[in-house]
Amino acid sequence: LYDVTQADLNWDNSEVRKELADIVNFWRSKGVHGFRFDVVNLVSKGSFEDDPNLFDGRQFYTDGPHIHEYLKELNLNSFGKDEDSMTVGEMSSTTLENCTRYSGSDAHELTSVFTFHHLKVDYRNKKKWELMPFDFMELKQLLNDWQTGMQEADAWNALFWCNHDQPRAISRFCDDKNYRIEAAKMLATVLHCMRGTPYVYQGEEIGMTNVHFPLDEYEDIEVRNAYKELVENGKSISEEEFKKAVWNKSRDNARTPMQWDDSENAGFTTGKPWFALSDRYREINVKEALADKDSIFYYYKKLIEMRHQEPLLTEGSYELILVEEEHIFAYLRKTADECWLVAANLSEETIPAEILKSYAKGVQEVKIANYAERKDLTEALRPYEAFMMKIQ
Repeated sequence: LYDVTQADLNWDNSEVRKELADIVNFWRSKGVHGFRFDVVNLVSKGSFEDDPNLFDGRQFYTDGPHIHEYLKELNLNSFGKDEDSMTVGEMSSTTLENCTRYSGSDAHELTSVFTFHHLKVDYRNKKKWELMPFDFMELKQLLNDWQTGMQEADAWNALFWCNHDQPRAISRFCDDKNYRIEAAKMLATVLHCMRGTPYVYQGEEIGMTNVHFPLDEYEDIEVRNAYKELVENGKSISEEEFKKAVWNKSRDNARTPMQWDDSENAGFTTGKPWFALSDRYREINVKEALADKDSIFYYYKKLIEMRHQEPLLTEGSYELILVEEEHIFAYLRKTADECWLVAANLSEETIPAEILKSYAKGVQEVKIANYAERKDLTEALRPYEAFMMKIQ
């Protein structure tokens, strides 16, 4: 699999598996206790044969016949020896059933898993380069399915919106021009209040956005290959349409240099950066974020602090509410003693708050909100508003 210059090791060879355990143990000896395993559910290959569905052959190498056996073996011979080890497996095109096995409390495989189903809700006909507005109801259903499914199996999610292989969520799901700050805080609230371990990707904590470069400036091999396949050879999409899709979906959106300040090259380097910078770096940078006590950065800081201080956010149960509401993603976090309401408006619409009032039984104590005006459930939800409120 992958590019011809990338190694794809033969895990069916016991000597290879032993060497991989030795590599993990080398880093353990250095004091490392956390490991991320890239597309680890693809390491056990099935038989290779023609794909009768003319798809892409994933059924022949995804969640293969020996994957759980090999992960248990790696766990036993390396990181599983540490009580405080933490592992996360990146899972490609996997299933909920498999992930409950990978990261269940009795699995002896991995601590947690990354999955990507929720980041394909804007793929028309399941094709990345065909643009469409994201399907909010599908997004809500997928987030809920994985929250409840992993909870029931006592397994653990790795929660994320952004990484090196995904465009910026703030540009993908929100209006990053008129509501950039509100939207960034909203997305952070949704993520950090769910059951699982949140991940923050570089630049997400200051609200970095997608970029709009000329096509020939993109470095990503995926973009270059897709251009040849779809525009030059297949002629199934125009160059202009493909450019708009790249602006929206390219992985390079997440790979622009970190924006530290408003100086040349955003303070990233005094030399020539490997890739072009966002033209918004003078507006969006770490220096500006640290100077503004109401910035996205400090909002993230407060959310992370709350996850360390509030057992409900790590140990409490999750329950979706307002299942059919077309703009609101709302859920409850519960322990035996408390119940908190999390509500987020993923639209530019103003939504009446009456639909939430029936869940608040006398207490309406706001824990965090991206609009300072939010004190209770009296006022409507503003565009991209999100808050967490103790209701019991």
